[in-house]
Amino acid sequence: EAAHTGMFDLAPFAPDPWGGETDYARNSDVTLEGDFLSEDFCVMDGKYFMVRCVIEIPVHGLEHSFGFGCWGSLSQTNFETYLEQFDSGNYQGVGPWSSWLCNRFCDYIGTDPVSCRMYPQLDRQRPVLKVQDEDHPLGRDQREGVSPERVLEYYQHYGHSPKLG
Repeated sequence: EAAHTGMFDLAPFAPDPWGGETDYARNSDVTLEGDFLSEDFCVMDGKYFMVRCVIEIPVHGLEHSFGFGCWGSLSQTNFETYLEQFDSGNYQGVGPWSSWLCNRFCDYIGTDPVSCRMYPQLDRQRPVLKVQDEDHPLGRDQREGVSPERVLEYYQHYGHSPKLG
């Protein structure tokens, strides 16, 4: 059981549909064929391409946003573009790309896919995913922010309930 101090981000191990290995391969071994999973890249059946991203949610009264380290889908063409620039981290003038959020997140996401825009970041920072539907509860909270109590609900949902006192 890990002890945490202050606000921390949450991240699932893999995209929800992943049913393969439970260990990460090396990023440098990425392949567009078959199934592949590393800390940053996922390929399923040589047809579905995903990268590790972050959904940022501002927290009222705090300087830093909460981050949900999730997986977002890309077309093969955009996945290859992302791979080509990954080591340099130079995504100047690239994106944003259409993407689907590939993980459930707390009580925001059910079984319906959520359409997003993926914004590559410079200097090897993870891409940022933004929900396209402004009326979706997650899209609204990305725009307007949440209370610190809501962040505690995220933690509780994933088994990180704070011990008080």
